[in-house]
Amino acid sequence: MDHSDKARENFLSGYSCAQAVLLAFSDLTGLDEKTALLISSSFGGGMGRMRETCGAFCGIIMVAGLLYGYTDPKAFDKKSEHYKRVQELAAAFREKNGSIICREMLGQAGADKNPTPSQRTADYYKKRPCPEICANAAKALDDYIEKNPIS
Repeated sequence: MDHSDKARENFLSGYSCAQAVLLAFSDLTGLDEKTALLISSSFGGGMGRMRETCGAFCGIIMVAGLLYGYTDPKAFDKKSEHYKRVQELAAAFREKNGSIICREMLGQAGADKNPTPSQRTADYYKKRPCPEICANAAKALDDYIEKNPIS
């Protein structure tokens, strides 16, 4: 199973979009399942269900940070390089999904900012593009990694 399939299946298993994507890349990040799920747990539903930045996009940039990020606060060039990477990933994500903003991708379903997550029912999945958005996010990151091997 590739990262796209894993991300889709993780979401369909009940994980948030951010959890689905970060967990799908645990083979590359080295994060154990519990740590990956805890780190990404706040980002679902466009950050705590506020419908802001898409959790699937947050997931790919968390992975990008783990794979390519910087640690030296004085490494200006590394920081600039990494921000450029995030912007490239955002452009690829927008191209496939139309936006990086949760409420824009969800349309009417994105208007609800109630902090209580929706129950995952068959009707829920019919109304949400999220499984495919998670898969698209993972594909965008896989494409990036293929062009920019991890050093």
